[in-house]
Amino acid sequence: MLFHKIVLRTANAIFNLVVISLLLIGGAYSAFALWDNERVYSSAGDVQADMIKIKPVVLSEEEDAGLPDFSELLSINPDVCAWITMDGTNIDLPVVQGETNLTYINTNVYGEFSLPGSIFLDSRNQRDFSETYSLLYGHNMADHQMFGDLHLYKERSFFDENRTGTLIVPDNIYNLEVIACLVVESNDKYLFEPTNWKHYNISNLFNFIEKNSLYYDTEKLDQIRGLNPKDVQILSLSTCSNEYTDARTIVLTHMIPLGQTK
Repeated sequence: MLFHKIVLRTANAIFNLVVISLLLIGGAYSAFALWDNERVYSSAGDVQADMIKIKPVVLSEEEDAGLPDFSELLSINPDVCAWITMDGTNIDLPVVQGETNLTYINTNVYGEFSLPGSIFLDSRNQRDFSETYSLLYGHNMADHQMFGDLHLYKERSFFDENRTGTLIVPDNIYNLEVIACLVVESNDKYLFEPTNWKHYNISNLFNFIEKNSLYYDTEKLDQIRGLNPKDVQILSLSTCSNEYTDARTIVLTHMIPLGQTK
């Protein structure tokens, strides 16, 4: 009887020790996960803060603007090809283009491994943004990092009140006007195959926008339709979305060269 009691007490002690150990390990893992998550977001914010200091300056049309100076950015990384800013958001970042669309998924503008990655131009696009349709990618991150703020456009009030941005490239400056916001699958052939629009046949894209957008600017879309297709340039901003598996949020903008009338 005494032996059985000793065995039972020993078993209970071991069980309690195991439970306490598991709780301690779980607590330590949770603390590490929180720390690591904070580190990831702060690393993205730190890179953005550093880059803002050397953002190419855009002067007003009345000033002797000249071309934007990308020399400092290019000295850090020759893959830098633009700077994207969306008014009313925290999107104010350099754009890179890698050999493939995997190059900068987890690599920052310094060329270092980083989970937030970079904002990057589809590798099938021309790096000077001279084509009819150009496509940018960025991670969906909390705390307004990277392309996390694209989700703001899914709110009608935000979409209606925040329609402008700027794309700066080494040899040009574009005003951006938001046309539409969509949620689509990651393999959508209209929005994720930029080569489809190399020959200026974009009427099908406009039809797709009308049928599939959460919101779109009817007047703006009709205005673009009236332009010579060779003069139309669309910039698409994309990020992951949580509506369903492989969902993507897309914000489509119209690129207007600085000084050109709308």
